[in-house]
Parts: sequence; C-alpha cells; structure tokens
Amino acid sequence: MHVIYFHQHFSTPAGTTATRSYEMARALLERGHRVTMVCGSYRGAVTGLAGPFIRGERRGTVDGIGVIEIGLPYSNYDGFLRRTVTFLRFALRSILVALRTEYDLLFATSCPLTASIPGIAMKLFKPRRPFVFEVRDLWPELPREMGVITNPVVLGLMSLLERISYRAADRCVGLAPGIVRGIERRGIPAARIAMIPNGADIELFRPAGRRENPETGKGCRAVFTGTHGIANGLDAVLDAARVLLARGRKDIGLVFIGDGKLKPRLEERAREEGLENCRFLDPLPKTELAAVLAGSDVGLMILADCPAFYEGTSPNKFFDYLAAGIPVLNNYPGWLAGLIREHGCGLAVGPGDPEAFADALVRLADRPGERRRMGENARRLAVSRFDRKNLAAELVSFLETAREEMP
Repeated sequence: MHVIYFHQHFSTPAGTTATRSYEMARALLERGHRVTMVCGSYRGAVTGLAGPFIRGERRGTVDGIGVIEIGLPYSNYDGFLRRTVTFLRFALRSILVALRTEYDLLFATSCPLTASIPGIAMKLFKPRRPFVFEVRDLWPELPREMGVITNPVVLGLMSLLERISYRAADRCVGLAPGIVRGIERRGIPAARIAMIPNGADIELFRPAGRRENPETGKGCRAVFTGTHGIANGLDAVLDAARVLLARGRKDIGLVFIGDGKLKPRLEERAREEGLENCRFLDPLPKTELAAVLAGSDVGLMILADCPAFYEGTSPNKFFDYLAAGIPVLNNYPGWLAGLIREHGCGLAVGPGDPEAFADALVRLADRPGERRRMGENARRLAVSRFDRKNLAAELVSFLETAREEMP
C-alpha cells in the first residue's frame, strides 16, 4: 500500500532531532509498502533534500522514502503566535498535497496537534481511505497544566480539535499509557488504540568500556540530551549542581547536550552562580551522540513537575540511555520511574528536591559496581522490551490491519 505520512518535524539520522518517523517509514518500506513523507523545515532536522524550493516545495527520495518538504521554517525559539501560524499553514498546505496524491492510508503524527487536520479533511474527500493518528503528547492538557496557554478560547479550540481528531481517525496510536487513557476518555474504544512507545536503537547506541571523553570531561559524567525548554525543567539540574559544589563534589560533572529557547538563560544562570560543574554543548547527530553516551556514566531524564507528564510522555532520550547501557536518573513520578525501579536500571527521585537529586548523583558516582549493574539492566530492558525494530514492526502491522478493515 501507499502510505502518505505527515510529520511536520521529520528528520533523518543526520539531524539532531528525533528520528522515529524516519525509522517507521523505513520499516514500512522493508515490508514492501511505499511511503511519501510530508514535512516542514524544522530547526535541527535534516530531511535529506537539497536545492531550491519550487512553489514552496521541494521533492525527492531519501533512503527509499519519498519526501515532500514544505518551505515553512520552524524553531522552538519562535514565539507562540508565529508557531501557531506556521502550524496552521503547514496543515493547510498538507491538505492540498493529500488532495493531489493517490494513497491507500493517511498516517499523521503529532506534535503539533494540527498535524491531524489533513487527516480530518481527507475523511471528507476520500472517506474510504483510512486515517491513523499518532499522538505523542496530550493537548491541551499539557500546555494548560504548565500554564503555557491560559486563554480559555484557545484552550477550548484545542480541546475541540483534539476531540474531532480522535473521532475522525479510524485508529489511534499513543506513545505512553497516559496518552492511551486520554484518547479513551474521549470515547474512543480501546480496540482502536495501540500503545507503541518510542524505542531504543540497540544497534547504534551500545555500551562501551569506561573512557575519558574530551567533550564531556573527567570524573563521573551525568548527561542530559534534548530540548532546553520550559517543559524540560532543567533548572532542577542546576539546583542540584549548586548543592554538589556546596558539598565539595567537583568530581561530578553535569553535561547538557542540545538546544532550546531556555538554553541561553540556563547558561547565563550557570555563569552567574559559578556552576563550574555544568557544561553546555551543541546538539549532536545521533551517530555522534551515541559515542558520547557510551562514554558517559549517567543519563538524566528530567521534566518539569507537571502531572500530565507522569504517564503521558515517551521521551527519546530515555530509550537512548537504556540502549547505551547507562543508568537513568529520573526526577518525576510516573511510568518511566516505575520501569526504573522495577528493572533496577537507575534511580528515581521526587520533583523539586535538589538535595535528593544530589544524593542520587553522589551514590552513582561513589558506587561504580552498582552503577555498572544498573547499566547492564538498562541495556537488557532496551533489548527485551523496547527494541525499535520490534516496535516498528508492531506499528506496520497495526497500519496494515487498519487498511484491511476498510470496506
């Protein structure tokens, strides 16, 4: 079958952002299907296409995937209004692409929530073509709980779009238990929903012998990878860094790899407070990141203290840490904290407690044997439950069934 796949923030592994859609598209190709990926121009992403845009688009084939890149640049540094306009423009352009494309199944993945709009529209124009919607975050629950969006009209419109999206979709995919429950609360039968979390690239991210890395420095190195934004709550790490210095533990280094709207402010805070145990690095492509994690000691799984996050996220970094065979230090409750405790692959502390956070880092630094066992458990969990190839095969089967069930 021909799958038209909408992901505004699509990237190949050459970029510094998530590659789930690339991996899933490749899995579809390996099963004998054809894929057309429709995306925008996302900061940090690499679509694999080069050359000029013609009438606002450029097209090509990247690793067997047909790619249509719409010339709508997007960055996390953009303000709320500009991001909203970009999301809506991409959705409208996507409808036009879908209208002139012959396909067998439409698959759209958030974030943003507006990614569902072409699927909703095409149920009107091509009702016999299945629409499957993949939900990566719960909207408007997350922005409402975080206080990012407070306007009741905007929240109401987002809630309406969420409800319409789930009902228009023939099937839904949720990336975390809380997301699945959120879809069910909208009245969608459980039989129409699959939970397929982000997965671990166990071939790229591999454990390695302990070695010094010039990028991350000496001593015990705890690494955070990913976006430096409001949702990530990285001030919690700086709070713990201050506690560590007060205790004289300069041997524990905290490394931040990535970019985001709050990165300049975090760097400025670290300078002002003399947090010499914090180091900020630029985003890295997955191939380079794998080498850095292999030479690290701890992976930091940090989010802002927001109840919607507890069961409603499936962060790529968590699975990268597992695959790299390093223990995970988590600072919020929920399903990931439960996995860490159940499988002994790291430590979980409560939110808003820098002393407990520092205690956990000291424990991991001072007990290399325990740290090594936790890393082995992490790798074992990645292989047994979160191998991305197995999860990709599960998604492909789910899409094939959706197509087969259409009259």
